Amino acid sequence: MAIQNMIQLSDGFVFDYSTMLGDGRLSVEDINGLKCATNKAAEAIDVIRATGHAKNHLSKDGEPEPVFFMRLPYVKQDFPNNPRSMQKLHALAEHVREEVDAVIFLGIGGSYLGNKVLFDIFCGETWNCLSNEERKKRPYIFFAGNNLDPMQSLNLRSLIRNIGKTGEKKGDKFKVMIVPISKSGTTLETLTAFSYYYDKCISSDYIETEVAVVTGLDEATDSPLFRLAKEHGWRYFDVKDGIGGRFSVLHDVGLVTAAAIGLDIEAILDGAKAMDMACRSHDVWENPALLNATLKFLAADKCNCDIEVLMGYGMCLKSVSEWYVQLLAESLGKRYDRNGNTVFYGRTPIPAVGTTDMHAQTQQHQDGRRNKVVQFLYVESFSKDIVLGNPFPHIPEFSKYYGLSMQKALKAAMNANREALDGDKRFSAMYSLPLLDEFHVGQLLYFLMLSVAYEGELANVDAYDQPGVEAYKRIMKRELGR
Repeated sequence: MAIQNMIQLSDGFVFDYSTMLGDGRLSVEDINGLKCATNKAAEAIDVIRATGHAKNHLSKDGEPEPVFFMRLPYVKQDFPNNPRSMQKLHALAEHVREEVDAVIFLGIGGSYLGNKVLFDIFCGETWNCLSNEERKKRPYIFFAGNNLDPMQSLNLRSLIRNIGKTGEKKGDKFKVMIVPISKSGTTLETLTAFSYYYDKCISSDYIETEVAVVTGLDEATDSPLFRLAKEHGWRYFDVKDGIGGRFSVLHDVGLVTAAAIGLDIEAILDGAKAMDMACRSHDVWENPALLNATLKFLAADKCNCDIEVLMGYGMCLKSVSEWYVQLLAESLGKRYDRNGNTVFYGRTPIPAVGTTDMHAQTQQHQDGRRNKVVQFLYVESFSKDIVLGNPFPHIPEFSKYYGLSMQKALKAAMNANREALDGDKRFSAMYSLPLLDEFHVGQLLYFLMLSVAYEGELANVDAYDQPGVEAYKRIMKRELGR
């Protein structure tokens, strides 16, 4: 078959890998030379899809643990996302729209980063400055519990207090829903934030407080958040066994945020499902996630590319890069392979946003060590654009920007960055979405998760554990005497 320089799906998703190939980079022969390994990786992922089990994967307690993130695109009985869980999410969405004025999401790591992606893309940084009408009756949204930072907590408490006194409300009192998110129900950052905000909200004269917890509901987890939910009659949502935090944005962990801000949850999952179906082929040239994994695996192996940059063009995509940092670092940063050999595998992920970091990081990308793969994320058509006028016609320097589309300028900046890197034979690739809607966001997030899963198989490392994280947690508990 003729090898192309990109894969374009029928729904408009594009993976352009042309700038991963060529003199000084990778060749078609390099990729075809891994045919045996890519076939085995595809077979291994097929097994996980079918059985929910990954080779030699154990929980932090050393017990066999399933891997179910590949089931998330499908709403089925006995799957993590099932008709009952969807019903509960839709009920939450209706309740929040009609009765809740503000939601505080409390979580860290995977219990925060994916939620922030959905909020930043579909709401944006000025959301809490909009009127109730402009927000279409959706609540103010706040995130906390993502750091042990007393100043952040005090400042956010003051902000909520001020909005509660002066902001629009749907009932007699300003109703705040607090949503602690922790699979174990014992995460330090989550519980400290929950204790603080719950205490302050219930003691307020002008705030009405309710809680919805997202936690493990099975008896083995014995989550204190679930115990509290049953005691107080709070809403509760599940974090199923086999769904790691960094893979949980398409589960209740992330979908509670989608529900609160009024997103089409089914469309998000449909996008993930479309990507999953597009990634079933064992032919590396036809499977975008497998090809993405293979290219970066080879770039690391043959060209010592141990740094990976994800640069989304548009401020609303910045949090995608921050979410990807955890996904890549925890999944592939491993001391040992599955056979117990010391390999110190993985790349250092760097978040970036264009055009901001073209004025900060690009000097290093262009002239620094040749150890990086830069990935560009671009949206072909934002829902809104700006065409510039000229308020200063007597200043010649302004005239050249008259009539310029800001989105056109953004694309020109990205293309210039890609061309400059390509001209120096630097590694890069581009992921392009036709629109920034629920379908394509779900598609993108699942593509990146599946790419990491394929690379774990190629490198023979467990992409689903995180023993390095458990090491510091044990020391921290000792230091705190807890």
